[in-house]
Amino acid sequence: MAGTIVMKFGGTSVADAERIKRAAARIVAQREQGNAVVAVLSARGKTTDELIGMAEEVSVNPDPREMDMLLSTGERISCALCAMAIHDLGHRAISLTGSQAGIVTDESHTKALILDVRADRIRSALEGDHIVLVAGFQGVSSTGRDVTTLGRGGSDTSAVAVAAALGADVCEIYTDVPGVFTADPRIVPEARKLDRVSFEEMLEMAASGAGVLQLRSVEYARNHGVRIHCRSSFGSEPGTFVVPEGETMEQPLITAVTHSTAEARVTLIGVPDTPGAAARIFDALAGANVNVDMIVQNEPTTAGGRAEISFTVPREDLRVARAALEPLKGESYADLHKHEEMGKVSIVGAGMRSHPGVAAKVFRVLAHEGVNIEMISTSPIKISCVIDPDRVGEAVQALHSAFELDGEGTILEEESTRATRAEP
Repeated sequence: MAGTIVMKFGGTSVADAERIKRAAARIVAQREQGNAVVAVLSARGKTTDELIGMAEEVSVNPDPREMDMLLSTGERISCALCAMAIHDLGHRAISLTGSQAGIVTDESHTKALILDVRADRIRSALEGDHIVLVAGFQGVSSTGRDVTTLGRGGSDTSAVAVAAALGADVCEIYTDVPGVFTADPRIVPEARKLDRVSFEEMLEMAASGAGVLQLRSVEYARNHGVRIHCRSSFGSEPGTFVVPEGETMEQPLITAVTHSTAEARVTLIGVPDTPGAAARIFDALAGANVNVDMIVQNEPTTAGGRAEISFTVPREDLRVARAALEPLKGESYADLHKHEEMGKVSIVGAGMRSHPGVAAKVFRVLAHEGVNIEMISTSPIKISCVIDPDRVGEAVQALHSAFELDGEGTILEEESTRATRAEP
């Protein structure tokens, strides 16, 4: 065979019968080119949301184990239907659940982490000239006793993990968009599709709200050397390749502007100014599997005073975060204030490492638009600002224009960069 390809199809790509048939045809086309093919499928359309709705109809606080049993059914339906469509196209296919495919996770429910992929059954099916369809978003706990799910967007991680286990040539992620853009085209119609982006930049973009790829899938791909090709389900043109930084042909000052309106902020009042206070707070959140993004601590200004700590979490985790912190009230903080609707805008670019003044320009642009910044977080290649959610669209448009991303953008060619460094 020519090689091994893992193809992942998202929910919109298998939303109805015609789209499942189209996905089946794309899978068969790859097989007929001589490739061994494994396809990882998401649940159809809004199936996962509908299943969550069913659970909430019967329980105000659904048991996490039973939620995993329920939610894992959506991807299994997609795989079985696609296998039937492939059979009708004259090829042999076999659908596997996550556990049958050998995806082993930790014991967490609803947000499990993949520990291993024991892909013997997949390899055996490929050697038997089958196309293999794997139910995404799910696995089996390391004890082998419980079905687990990986959280929103977990099918991306399933696909990358399977690709890593098989040593696949590429992991193709098929979505309803042509690739990764310099901004959300729904907000910035002039946004450009990126031909290539580095793992590091894509990690920061995914963490900052870019919904094309799931954060954990990019992290897994970087750690295991899996090349990702993010492309459209509805066309044959190339999309965006996510590759190691050394494989990018050019180093942009700013690669993209990303945003999120799914953030919530928690502020803890009256935190003791003593060693270990913050550790107790964030240990409790980690134990509840709550992902914390930005953190700001205001130091007390008087002797014996108490501090305030503010941090952001995904809005869907707010209830869990409050429940995890409640036992610490009185000892580790005096009061908790929540802000359920926060916006975030970020700029990402590898070129920021060696070019001062980027942060100043971001703040100047937002100030010119009258956008107030409530929290700031930075990394060597990212600047994020928490702002009013109603101003996110304006902020994204202004930053995208200010950094000239609607054209070729500000590119730092290797030669000119060297020349700049050589100047006295």
